Amino acid sequence: MVEEEHRNTDLEVATIYEISKILSSSLDLPKTLRDVLNLLGNHFGIGRGMVSMVQDSGELHLVGAVGLSNAEIQRGRYQPGEGLTGRIFSSGMPCVVPNVAEEPLFLNRTGTFDEIGADADAAFIGVPIKAGGETVGVLSILREPDRRRRGFEKDRLFLTMVANLIGQAAVLHRTVTADRLELLKKQTRLQKQLNAAPRGKIVFDNVIGISQVMQRVFSEVHQAAPSRVTVLLRGESGTGKEAIARAIHVQSDRKDRPFIKVNCAALSETLLESELFGHEKGAFTGAHAERKGRFELADGGTLFLDEIGDISAAFQAKLLRVLQEQEFERVGGSRTIRVDVRLIAATNRDLEKAVAANQFRADLYYRINVVSIFLPPLRERREDIPELVEHFLAKFNKENRKDLKIGPDAMVVLRNCYWPGNVRELENCVERTATMARGALICEFDLPCVQNRCLTRALHVPERPVAMPLERAAAQSENASQHTGEPSRVEGGERERLVWAMERCGWVQAKAARLLKLTPRQMGYALQKHNIEIKRI
Repeated sequence: MVEEEHRNTDLEVATIYEISKILSSSLDLPKTLRDVLNLLGNHFGIGRGMVSMVQDSGELHLVGAVGLSNAEIQRGRYQPGEGLTGRIFSSGMPCVVPNVAEEPLFLNRTGTFDEIGADADAAFIGVPIKAGGETVGVLSILREPDRRRRGFEKDRLFLTMVANLIGQAAVLHRTVTADRLELLKKQTRLQKQLNAAPRGKIVFDNVIGISQVMQRVFSEVHQAAPSRVTVLLRGESGTGKEAIARAIHVQSDRKDRPFIKVNCAALSETLLESELFGHEKGAFTGAHAERKGRFELADGGTLFLDEIGDISAAFQAKLLRVLQEQEFERVGGSRTIRVDVRLIAATNRDLEKAVAANQFRADLYYRINVVSIFLPPLRERREDIPELVEHFLAKFNKENRKDLKIGPDAMVVLRNCYWPGNVRELENCVERTATMARGALICEFDLPCVQNRCLTRALHVPERPVAMPLERAAAQSENASQHTGEPSRVEGGERERLVWAMERCGWVQAKAARLLKLTPRQMGYALQKHNIEIKRI
């Protein structure tokens, strides 16, 4: 007898171990419950086992069973307090019925008792499934009559242990389900936000760009922003690298933390070190108090280093150490300061050539060039010029309490200009034009380039070709264009004259057209016909 009890105890321990493995193997609760009940049936000869779990409606439903058909499982539904299962759930107390045939509370809702037979004295044992003090379900079995000699109390204790394991699995399943629903809700909200934007277009609050090239930039920003990797922004001066850097910060999880910017080209090596790392009191002449650097001020946020390609070789080594270790010492100090800063760098230099010429450290190049985003010049995204002009003009109107508008003829000139200074030059041109405009509508004649006051022309005056006199440039042709159907004033083979006119006018296509007495459409066709590429000044 003692030996048999030891065997039963060992079997129970082994069964509990196997049940714990089953419950932790999958988040599919109905499947794991069926596997648990099958294991109980195999180890203890339990013919029928059931697990009922409370639903959102408060009703108990069978979610796992062994020895029951699908139709019987579908019928296994109870209200709290209804039948044996409902009473166990409501009271939170186990229940043992030695002969279920004599129990009036046994409803036989599933119809399993019909198969056992009314004359059979099968025992019913049910225990509550609890999670954190709350009853969430009921585990019950119908034990065959020949198993009664084992003792109901031991069965009850064993089933209680199994029910406790099921309760823990139910809590995990509930948590995972809630998290999944929350993720689905968040995904739905994000999808609605995307649908609210123009279809196929990505928009940012502080950057304007509907052109295809800028949409690619925005897509790269969306992809890189959520991570904490270092981003290198590349492009000509005035293309809006600082605005893109701020967009990356706003799209990241650091958006509520500081966004600190430093122009590396504007400071000497000594000042730049103090500006970035801070200094202790008395570190140098004029250091009257302790001062935090930009790295400390940006702790938890984003640090934007503009014109990083202009820093000295000595400072490159110091910056590399900070980026690798995320720690530094203030100027004149010995205490190591650790920070959590995401770096965004920007440059208009060709860093690859600088590395090849030993002007820029290769290890620092690899450290900052984790994700590289190229910002196109304005001449490669002319579709954005009208929106940029409207934006800058609206900003001017708001600051100066005016109501100026841009005329279509002026917009054509602005859109066809070369803009070597990119967006910054365009903003300057709009502000100057708006300031000096005489009426409420800005016309072509109000533009500085039309009045020979273009800053681009003042900064870049091309030499006039010796073999190309002005008289010949003004000559007209009677031949008609095959593509436009308009009379062309450009003679065939006059490629040099077109190039000369473009150079004389600072590569402003509208001005060159007026110099040659052509319409903008004829000028555009002539440039295309002679395969003349618009070059940077």
